[in-house]
Amino acid sequence: MNFNIITLGCKVNQYESQLMSEMLRKHGFILSENKDKADITIINTCTVTAVSDAKNRKLIHRARRQNPDGIIILTGCMPQAFPDRTTDFEDCDIVLGNKKRALLISSINDYLTTHKQIIDIEAHDNKDAEYEELTVNNFDGHTRAFVKIEDGCNRFCSYCIIPYARGRVRSKKPSDIKSEIQTLADNGYKEIVLVGINLSAYGLGEEFDLADAVDTACEIEGIERVRLGSFEPELMYQSLIERFAKQEKFCPQFHLSLQSGCDTTLERMRRQYDGKEYMRIVEDLRKSFDNPSITTDVMVGFAGETDEEFRQSVEFVKSVGFSKVHVFPYSRRKGTLADKMDNHVSPEIKEKRSKIMIEACDRERERFLDSQVGRTEAVLVERKRDGGYFEGYTKNYTPVRIFADGELSGKIVDVKITKAENDWCIGELC
Repeated sequence: MNFNIITLGCKVNQYESQLMSEMLRKHGFILSENKDKADITIINTCTVTAVSDAKNRKLIHRARRQNPDGIIILTGCMPQAFPDRTTDFEDCDIVLGNKKRALLISSINDYLTTHKQIIDIEAHDNKDAEYEELTVNNFDGHTRAFVKIEDGCNRFCSYCIIPYARGRVRSKKPSDIKSEIQTLADNGYKEIVLVGINLSAYGLGEEFDLADAVDTACEIEGIERVRLGSFEPELMYQSLIERFAKQEKFCPQFHLSLQSGCDTTLERMRRQYDGKEYMRIVEDLRKSFDNPSITTDVMVGFAGETDEEFRQSVEFVKSVGFSKVHVFPYSRRKGTLADKMDNHVSPEIKEKRSKIMIEACDRERERFLDSQVGRTEAVLVERKRDGGYFEGYTKNYTPVRIFADGELSGKIVDVKITKAENDWCIGELC
């Protein structure tokens, strides 16, 4: 039997899809050559917004239309967060919660025997939850490998459903991280990205922290780069940053979640920092690293956001000088505190504010790319594009296009950046 996996959402979901792919192939299943048709279609969902759920439902219906006799499996955060929303499961043959990935193969075998729908979703035990001891050996189609080291979140921001979908913070042991990354290094990967649901909370309640995870990854022979996925400002102390800076393999790219540049809005969001603290972290990063990039997420139109609050958010974002910003409108989420708040912003105003914020952030992006011109940087080359150029990323994740002969994919090469245009830079091999 062959299979397809459709992945929505974050790098953690991408890691978990790779995990399921390896499980299936280990038991004799084959990845389908047709991305639309397969005997088994797994939809690994994201539920961070209501828009995400709409995409999930659309994909479920499409998968059923394209594979009327196939097995449709739903997993990920949507069924875990909303186990009682059974109408979403009608086109699915197997529904597994986030705690049930290890039962994927047995669930498929049970369904093949009984042909009866299987729904297996277990609520998170938030008292003494253990980390899911599953690992990957490769990362298909990528020159860098994601390694999940943390799951869950304790923060309960007023707009977020993820703590219900992922449970509380739990962390992979450094010894297990070492073993997994060693295997990836043996399989030829040079760059590792450490990812988690609330990455900065890695090691919470344990005798290790995020710097220990970074140190562990950097110690492994064959690994030349280690970077972090998205993380929250909480627990990002100067002492932690200083430890990162001691590692030559560590990549100075920091996706530091912001959400809003207005303190009043941040308070309603139940975020655990204000603009002053956020700026201190940014300044600590810039003092500790040469040529770092700071990227972020910004939400516009949160419940009750006034014109003045939005103005403050725009001004703060401009003052930071981000290298890139993901701007998105607030989406109401049932089951969260924000959904019950007053004075929700209209879709029209959200759209207008999104455009204003995006324009401001695009100008900062241009300034950042311009600042890279003239620098010589090591670039991990990912692939050759149809335009005759190679595409890769510097340590601070600046995208670079290189026009060169030969084969560079998968190699780290020194490149002099000669030009910035559109959303990337142009470079020459040194």
